[in-house]
Amino acid sequence: VLQNNDFLRNTVHRHEPPVTAQPIQILVEDDEVVVVDKPSSLPVHPCGRFRHNTVIFILGKEHDLKELHTIHRLDRMTSGVLMFAKTAEVSKRLDEQVRERQLEKEYVCRVVGEFPEHEVVCEEPILVVSYKVGVCRVDPKGKSCKTVFQRLSYNGKTSVVKCLPHTGRTHQIRVHLQYLGHPIVNDPIYNMEAWGPDRGKGGKVDKTDEELLKALVEEHRSKQSLDILGISEEDLNSGAENKDCGNSSDCTRSAPADPATENSRPAEDTKDPERNDMAACPLNSDSNLEMPEKNKDLGSCEKQDGETGEKSWEEKDPLCVECKITRRDPSPKELVMYLHALRYKGAEFEYCSKMPEWAVEDWEE
Repeated sequence: VLQNNDFLRNTVHRHEPPVTAQPIQILVEDDEVVVVDKPSSLPVHPCGRFRHNTVIFILGKEHDLKELHTIHRLDRMTSGVLMFAKTAEVSKRLDEQVRERQLEKEYVCRVVGEFPEHEVVCEEPILVVSYKVGVCRVDPKGKSCKTVFQRLSYNGKTSVVKCLPHTGRTHQIRVHLQYLGHPIVNDPIYNMEAWGPDRGKGGKVDKTDEELLKALVEEHRSKQSLDILGISEEDLNSGAENKDCGNSSDCTRSAPADPATENSRPAEDTKDPERNDMAACPLNSDSNLEMPEKNKDLGSCEKQDGETGEKSWEEKDPLCVECKITRRDPSPKELVMYLHALRYKGAEFEYCSKMPEWAVEDWEE
């Protein structure tokens, strides 16, 4: 029986999904903003199964940049220019520019096949299928949006395409490219066999939403790549039930980010087309695939002394003294998606990053 002044402590065994070792490059820092070049595979802030392996936490821990305000966000697998305000006043000023659509955004990606040479405009509405897995599709019942595409180069197999989103729906660029029949080469969601032989071209998907989600999960399961969807075998076996968040407009915007609090904030901010916190840190798809609180991988385990070397997916985790689960170590190639936020321009600023390696004209995989 518990009594006054009794002290309770609960220790939970937790792991975070693997992310790239590529460092976060600071492009600009002044009294008002911090602008970074975000690597692929890193979520913007702690959420879902991620806590330490996030842009916010790393900036706070390694660069002593704390209490940053998010101006826009990028999907976990999208790399590129990412802006933070240092004060609430600067954040409010930049938010107004975003709301009034004064912020110009330019992305670059590498897509399957020979993209048309002429400018292509896609205005198909987009509907969220699942917030937890982070899947969307073109649907007449979806939200209106517009993306302008222009081919930059073609190497005989794939094309580099410039993308100019005029609206900011979840996964807008990726979904529109899939609809056009030119999905991003290594898109782990929209260029999968689960969508059917045409891989969703023209919005053709001969599956119900539930069948599509299960097919996506099974395809990644067969490739031992469930971490890309933000779920694990433990989650699939849990059988716990949960509900989706609902309409994207019902989710609230996050508060100023502070790595010291290490809190998860599932904010849905539709101001940026490749910013999707629920897709960036997805939990799961339907009732069979839900993740109970006790299994959410938010923490990390410390390394044992004297244990080094590479591990394959068949081995026990050598970095954790308690781990009894086989884990697959992804290759660096699997932690990159060929979609990059190249340039952000506002009324009083313009921030650019370098063109990624995979966007060079004569690049071959």
